[in-house]
Amino acid sequence: MVTCFSEHAVRVSEMTCSSYANQSIPQNLNLTPSVQNAVVCLYKTSLLSVQEQQFLIGVTWCRNQLGQGGLSISFGDEDDPPSCSSTSFKLNTFSRLFRRKKGHKSFEIDSSKIQVLWDLSSAAYHSTPEPIDGYYVLVMVGSELALALGDLAQEAATKRLKMAPPLPRPAHLVSRREHYSGSTLYSTKAQFCDSGMTHEIVIRCSEDQEKLKQPVLYVSIDKRPVIKIRRLQWNFRGNQTVFVEGLLVDLMWDVHDWFFNPGSGHAIFMFKTRSGRDSRL
Repeated sequence: MVTCFSEHAVRVSEMTCSSYANQSIPQNLNLTPSVQNAVVCLYKTSLLSVQEQQFLIGVTWCRNQLGQGGLSISFGDEDDPPSCSSTSFKLNTFSRLFRRKKGHKSFEIDSSKIQVLWDLSSAAYHSTPEPIDGYYVLVMVGSELALALGDLAQEAATKRLKMAPPLPRPAHLVSRREHYSGSTLYSTKAQFCDSGMTHEIVIRCSEDQEKLKQPVLYVSIDKRPVIKIRRLQWNFRGNQTVFVEGLLVDLMWDVHDWFFNPGSGHAIFMFKTRSGRDSRL
């Protein structure tokens, strides 16, 4: 990691503070936004019924080009993180013929009884495989609530599980990965801390109209440009640090395959909040 990003060593970006504060990202009417086809979330929780100190739950919402989507849930711990091979629960969420909009399923993992309860019958989607409201997904490990997702989770736990409100917060989000396909324009929303605001992130790559018409990478948060990388074919990997709500957030990018492996064409953008003594100014 250090070798790859040595040219852009982790530092406070001057561009965040001054250079592009009053500039806007150029608009390209011919650039269609990319389509989100998968969201992978990793949650961590501590349970009395599980011997491991930390219990990890992976939740994946996906959708293919035909509009067929699904929900899968996997389980693990820090020594054996959740993966596709450890998926224990799968559900077709988009097919009108085969999906189960509402139900529950029980199974066992390492002598632990797990129950998944869900209701997607009124789920609303906004061009994403992950519903935005009108749903709930509950995960029980033994008699403990391990994960509660959706705006209807409180009501469902009160009625179906006989839990008194408010619900305890059983798990917290460790990481979130979003996969896109299409053009070089990406838009998403993210929180950088549990109690923080939701921020709009826009990433795009377009030609620099001012000079040599070379590809330039732009990243903005809440419509404020935070970085601008010229000569992207030479700076295809890099690292900058930006401020969000007083937090230091490391932004790393790798667009190598855009230029040198067109068969794959994959790019990676990662936002990571610093932890420990260096996490806040």
